[in-house]
Amino acid sequence: MVVRSAGILLYKPSAAGGLDVWIAHMGGPFWARKATQSWSIPKGEYLPGQDPLGAARREFAEEIGTPPPAVDYFDLGAFRQPSGKIITVFAAESDFQPRQIVSNTFPLEWPKGSGTIQDFPEVDDARWVTEPDARNKLVKGQLPILDALIKHRDVP
Repeated sequence: MVVRSAGILLYKPSAAGGLDVWIAHMGGPFWARKATQSWSIPKGEYLPGQDPLGAARREFAEEIGTPPPAVDYFDLGAFRQPSGKIITVFAAESDFQPRQIVSNTFPLEWPKGSGTIQDFPEVDDARWVTEPDARNKLVKGQLPILDALIKHRDVP
């Protein structure tokens, strides 16, 4: 069975004339000291029959701690990840400015084999970054999402 996720990619014009995108650094010990290829769009899994945009909104709120902005979203497409997971992405232009980032948490035995269960945030940071910076920060499987956004914006 194919695992499906849905996410939201917010964007806005940058001060330098390019594009800024809102991305999140993945939480937990595996990602803690990684600065590149360790960020993602806010996203999460949903079940067959569930509304992907509704799931994307829910996951955004869980990972960022603030509901996504009330703007018009468009379906940017479905993107197969190296794991086989398919992410359906909804995008919108917004000047989203949350007061703080408060992610939900997940339990994990850490250190592995210790028998100690700790809670870690799903997201430990989120912010606006330039599109070129996002290309360094995002996990490789999500780079086609940026390409699709650029292509969408270039279409009159």
